[in-house]
Order: sequence, then structure tokens, then C-alpha cells
Amino acid sequence: MIDIDTIQSTGEQDTRSGFGVAMSQLADENPAVVALCADLTDSLKLGDFKKKVPNRFIQCGIAEANMIGLAAGLAIGGKIPYATSFANFVTGRVYDQIRQSVAYSNKNVKICASHAGLTLGEDGATHQILEDIGLMQMLPNMTVIHTCDYNQTLMATKAIAEYDGPVYLRFGRPKVPIFTSLEIPFEIGKAQKICDGTDITILATGHLVWEAVVAAKRLKAEGISAEILNIHTIKPLDHEAILNSVAKTKKVIVAEEHQKLGGLGSTVALLLSEKMPTPMGFVSVNDSFGESGTPAQLMKKYGLDSENIYLKAKSML
Repeated sequence: MIDIDTIQSTGEQDTRSGFGVAMSQLADENPAVVALCADLTDSLKLGDFKKKVPNRFIQCGIAEANMIGLAAGLAIGGKIPYATSFANFVTGRVYDQIRQSVAYSNKNVKICASHAGLTLGEDGATHQILEDIGLMQMLPNMTVIHTCDYNQTLMATKAIAEYDGPVYLRFGRPKVPIFTSLEIPFEIGKAQKICDGTDITILATGHLVWEAVVAAKRLKAEGISAEILNIHTIKPLDHEAILNSVAKTKKVIVAEEHQKLGGLGSTVALLLSEKMPTPMGFVSVNDSFGESGTPAQLMKKYGLDSENIYLKAKSML
């Protein structure tokens, strides 16, 4: 049994830095890995990779569609290309290229996206894509991963190098608590149980996993036992882990920094409607664009925080 009280933060760091450290390590460990960037080297923390192996770093400029085409060609040549940019630019702007050149032909391209969701903050609605998970998971052959902290992003970045096939890896800019362990292996397609519970299941992904932990501690103080699953892999979804948990608790909340329509919540609802109809609550963006503000301000305004997970659980119980 994993008690919620044993889950503690060891500090704070941005998840994109976990990506950068992993890429630096891959520069030494895997000669097939090539990094492509759309004029955002510093933002994607690729400076060390570029310095170590400049011949395996391709600066594509502000030409994301071309970058995806280059990545597909490199994959044909046996390389493992990591195509990187802000989430809005590397999914929405180049969806046709991803669909045709990567997903349809099942190329071994890793699409790695920083600055996703509302926590991009002050850059505003034009950059705060909240539809990218839906876009990517609808594509056949595409694996979709959304990590929750620095450690998990580091491990996921390295794990996808060993995985054969297209991957979309989503992470972010703000500093968030570090609470997962580098000693626990990262398994693509396998949910991570954060804590055991009996009254309600909270399925969370990305920055909302820590918010779920905070909410669960508050619920425990009131005698309510919440089980949390970190759904870092949204596609393929870990059906077994979710169904086993929901069979026990009979209620589920899905928490994500994404539109309600098309995200993790929609995917879980489809699973449960077919296998185990269950009362559901959603903590997500409700058919709205974002706006400019600090990450904390925006997460609070749009209801993507521990307070709203707590209130949703209370209302369902």
C-alpha cells in the first residue's frame, strides 16, 4: 500500500530541463539520436547537446513543417530524430506534415514539445495550445506521453529513444515540484500508481498530478481516501490499471491541462462507457482559449488546481 503522506516534493524544477539533461546524456550514449530545433535552442534546453555533438544538431529556423520533413527523412536513414519546438508550433502548425510524413508512414520520429497548455503563461492564448493531445492521439501509430515532473521527463526522453515508432512527448516551462523517483523505471503505456485509495480514483497527467497529490492529502484529513494514477502515457492508455482502480472506488476524476473535449478525460470516458460505466468528474479547460497571465493565475482562474480537484471529489462523494 502506498500512503499519500509518503509523497513529498524534493524541490522544484521545470520539466523542459529534464528533457535537456536527458538529451545531453543521449548525446553521449546513443549516436543515432539527432536533435532538430525550430530556432528555440535555449527554450528547449538543447545547448549542451549542441555543444557536445554539433554534427547531430540541426537548426531548422522558424520552418516547423520543413523540420518534420527532415525528421522523417532522417528516420528513413536509420537515425532517431527528436523534432523540438513549442507545443503549439510542433503540432497545430504542422499537423498535415505529421499526419502524412510521420504517422501514416509510421516513421521513428520523436516530436518533443515544450511550453504546452496554460502554464506557458504570459505569452497568451495564441501560444497556449490546449488541443495538442487530442490532435496527436487521434493519429494512428502515434504514442502520446505527458510527463509530470523533472525526473519523469528525463526518464521518458531517454525511454522513447529505445521505442520504435512515432512519439509525441509533452512537457512545460514553469518550475513544478519534483516528486517521482529516478529509481522507478519509466514504462511507456503503464500508469504509475502514486497512492492507494478506496473512495475515489483521480487520474491525472502532467502538471495536474502534483495538484492531485495536494488535493488527496486534504481529502485524507477529512477521512476520504483517494487513489491517484499518474497517466503519463495517454496513448496507449493503461486500461488494466484504470479499470482495476475504478472497480474498487466506483468514482473517477480526470485532471489535465487540456481541453475537456479530446483529451485524457474523453479517452477515459470512452473506455469506461464500453467496459465499466462509472460516474466521472472532469478538471480541465471547458471549451475556452487561454489568456495572458502568470501560470499560477491562469491555473486558478481556469480551475486547474488542487482546490478544484478537492471540490470535485467532495461533490461526487
